[in-house]
Amino acid sequence: MKISEVETLFVAGWKGSGPNHWQSRWQAKLSTARRVEQKDWENPKLDDWVEQLVRDVERASKPVVLVAHSLGVATVVHAAPRMQHWVKGAYLVACPDVDDSSRVPESLRDFGPLPTSPLPFKAQLTASRSDPYCSWDRAQQLAGHWGILLQDAGESGHLNEESGQGPWPEGLISFAHFMKAL
Repeated sequence: MKISEVETLFVAGWKGSGPNHWQSRWQAKLSTARRVEQKDWENPKLDDWVEQLVRDVERASKPVVLVAHSLGVATVVHAAPRMQHWVKGAYLVACPDVDDSSRVPESLRDFGPLPTSPLPFKAQLTASRSDPYCSWDRAQQLAGHWGILLQDAGESGHLNEESGQGPWPEGLISFAHFMKAL
């Protein structure tokens, strides 16, 4: 699929994605992109985040491709059964293991347990071997549950600005391949 044929919805994680985060940079370059704006970025509630995502997907005027990072990934997988008719694909990056209390703050555990059913649309999970919020083994397990491809991002931390992934050109190339395969 071509970018011009879809509406690209960016689904940010806890506290949103700042102006130097790769999501914000990519969004600024894609003419058919917009961000899912959550009401409360600091104190996320699963039901609220899922409802907002589903509303935004249903408002789309074209087929939807989701680009989710961190807690945004957890939001997408929880909302997936309600969006299967609109979403053509989901590019998922750095899913936090919200089921592991040693990896995420208490305030994010509302997003667990993560669903284990296959996703109803094509998706890819990109994960790092050094993500403090999710082990590589858990990322492999999640990709297996969801029936999706897992891309190894090497030792890249949480794949965000803090881990040195500002524009993240490797991710943009990967996303382009993902889009071509849709």
